Amino acid sequence: MKIAQHLDPATISTLALEEIDGQILVIRLNRPEVSNAISTPMGHELIKVFGALEVDPTQYRCAILTGTGERAFCGGADLKQREGMTDEQFSTQHYLFERMVRAITHCPIPLICAVNGSAVAGGLELLLACDFAYASKHAVFGFTEVKRGIMPGGGGTQQLPRTIGTRRSKELIFRGSKFSAEEALAWGVVNQLYEPGQVLARAIEAARDICTSAPLSVSQAKKAIDLGMQSDLNTGLYIEIEAYNRLIPTQDRLEGISAYNEKRQPVFKGR
Repeated sequence: MKIAQHLDPATISTLALEEIDGQILVIRLNRPEVSNAISTPMGHELIKVFGALEVDPTQYRCAILTGTGERAFCGGADLKQREGMTDEQFSTQHYLFERMVRAITHCPIPLICAVNGSAVAGGLELLLACDFAYASKHAVFGFTEVKRGIMPGGGGTQQLPRTIGTRRSKELIFRGSKFSAEEALAWGVVNQLYEPGQVLARAIEAARDICTSAPLSVSQAKKAIDLGMQSDLNTGLYIEIEAYNRLIPTQDRLEGISAYNEKRQPVFKGR
């Protein structure tokens, strides 16, 4: 496994890593007995994995974040672990989770979320940190934090309104409401729904398709979208052209044109 060059697999216990075709990294939240809840060790391990991808973005062309089992993708933070924490301990753990979400949000390669079950609280925030998501038809979503005396603190109050709109987000977050897979699809939280057991396979299919695209082109497009959506339209258009211009001197641009004219599949090398 290529990521082992930058990450000691022996230090990973709450995640399961799998390499597909030498180009795709599948990252599984692997605590099914507690709905894949995020514990302190899992927070550290997700930072390690995504940090390793940041160190060398050329290891893989796509990554998939999913959970073990069909019942839950992620139920949020492990509340049993939080029982009895002092304010200082709680704040320290939450800062770890903030760093974890930032590491996932800034993943340098395309990141697909395969939502195999419920995604609530911090689990929904993990989903929203990914580039796009596929979900099981039986998945359930929601931010329930206000029912526990807190609020979404891993990007939820910022990512959800940017996805489904401010007024709908306020209603869901203020009431701690859950919403269905069909609503998630209609509102743009997920891109497609599939039968249970098929979600990961469909995500792998999409990842393989992404792997046939020029990696530098995908990377620049991702930067343009992410930065542009944080800007006004004129600034976004400038960001897009800056990203585009970086592709002009690449070998992959020449290969793409040659392959088209020679009526063959291009062989992109990320150069």
